[in-house]
Amino acid sequence: MNNPTNLNEYRRSLLAKQRELLAANGGRLVLGAAGGLPGSDLMDQALAESEARVDARLSQDRSSLRRAIEWALVRLKKGNYGICAACGKPISRARLKAIPWADYCRDCMEQQGV
Repeated sequence: MNNPTNLNEYRRSLLAKQRELLAANGGRLVLGAAGGLPGSDLMDQALAESEARVDARLSQDRSSLRRAIEWALVRLKKGNYGICAACGKPISRARLKAIPWADYCRDCMEQQGV
């Protein structure tokens, strides 16, 4: 299933996504709350707080995805990439092509309710 050509394809996909995340994080301006600024009103403060919550959530999601990608790259090096962490069966090529950092096969993901 995972011949060297496929593994190189997955590695390229993982590294491209990793670069994309790093570029998105580096080019992002994080705004602070507008509270205390002259002329700021409650709407400005509420908007700034909402933006700060969204930024925090996006940062958390990017961090989780970065860790998943790093772990997938480790599995590639160890030679156990593409093997479900729960059942030990191969993860389908279609799933790995769609989500190259997948730890679990589709059946095990569905059983976990994720």
